[in-house]
Amino acid sequence: MTAIPRYRSYVGPAILSAGFRPFFLGASIWAAVAVPLSLGAYAEGLALPTKLAPPIWHAHEMVFGYAAAPVAGFLLTAIPNWTGRMPLQGGALATLVLLWVIGRLGVLLSGEIGAPAAAVADLCFPAAFLAVVAREIVAGRNWRNLPMLGALALLLLGNLLVHLDTLDLADTAELGNRIGLVTLLMLISLVGGRIIPSFTRNWLTKARPEVAPPVPAGRFDLAALVVTGLTLLIWTIAPAAAVTPWAAVAAGIALVLRLSRWHGLYTVPEPLLLILHVGYGWLALGLLLLGVDGLTDMLPATTALHALTVGAVGTMTLAVMTRASLGHTGRPLSAGPVTKAIYGLITVAALLRILSPLAGNRIDLALWLAGAAWSCAFGLFAVFYGLVLLQSRVRDEIARPI
Repeated sequence: MTAIPRYRSYVGPAILSAGFRPFFLGASIWAAVAVPLSLGAYAEGLALPTKLAPPIWHAHEMVFGYAAAPVAGFLLTAIPNWTGRMPLQGGALATLVLLWVIGRLGVLLSGEIGAPAAAVADLCFPAAFLAVVAREIVAGRNWRNLPMLGALALLLLGNLLVHLDTLDLADTAELGNRIGLVTLLMLISLVGGRIIPSFTRNWLTKARPEVAPPVPAGRFDLAALVVTGLTLLIWTIAPAAAVTPWAAVAAGIALVLRLSRWHGLYTVPEPLLLILHVGYGWLALGLLLLGVDGLTDMLPATTALHALTVGAVGTMTLAVMTRASLGHTGRPLSAGPVTKAIYGLITVAALLRILSPLAGNRIDLALWLAGAAWSCAFGLFAVFYGLVLLQSRVRDEIARPI
């Protein structure tokens, strides 16, 4: 794999010196703000100026608003390492970020500016980002990562389907949001399967050399990915089909077994690594709950959904955002007090959200507590990691863990 190139000589705000900086910061701010707005609309009757129904807006902004930003930050940081080409910086990066911000405002204010204008405002970012990534991968002849273009195309398609519903051209909002979510889950399955055993192996070699390293990827890992991919495809197309819950159980079991081969229990002393295993564990649990929900009446329908969203997507994006921010700004790859608090809060948010239907007439309180934990987790990232993302990389000095 080609080593990451040197950055161009760049004079300007540090926030625009690398893709992860503005997108991780923007994602954390929007995540912290959007959930209280959504809860206000659901529980308090807050009238949002969006044309989307509150549940559709909530799902859309969590998938295509919040989660799309960490994906962009991750890819803009990883692609130069894959291709050997220069990273996006300065004005070009600022333009992408601006398109993402315009999309968030456009969807939120769609009731005021109209559905057509909101659709154009929102779809510009995923279309432009797809074009940027395609250019880099093709120019760098990095065919191994062509599936990333497929994932970005699906995110664009899912977003388009939501807007077609808002334009009264098709009844496709739920399908579009589901396409976006399953694309994120598949990315977690694929990318997590690359980075988690790799990072774990490196850490165990230094900290626990007596422990056997994670089992190398092989046919079992491929089979687990195939089963997971097929399950997510079936759930997208036919969520109520008789085969869907059985496929979800099979995929959940396969991912549990896959995760067990990476020796995550040995990483408890290092939360920065453990949280990656936890995030992948939420994906496995969410699929198992999806199967149980389809086979029995034991669980509310939202239980599996929020294990997959708040649990898997929320935890894994924060895990990647914290680790990448530390590593690429010259900070120690170790979790300090704030980072541990962030991980604890996102875990509490996920647990409270999936258990909230059991709260009876106190469900609104449970939802607000879950939302508060979520917003505090991302708020802490925005404040403490934001200070790091706004500053130049640390050089020739010792920085304390965050």
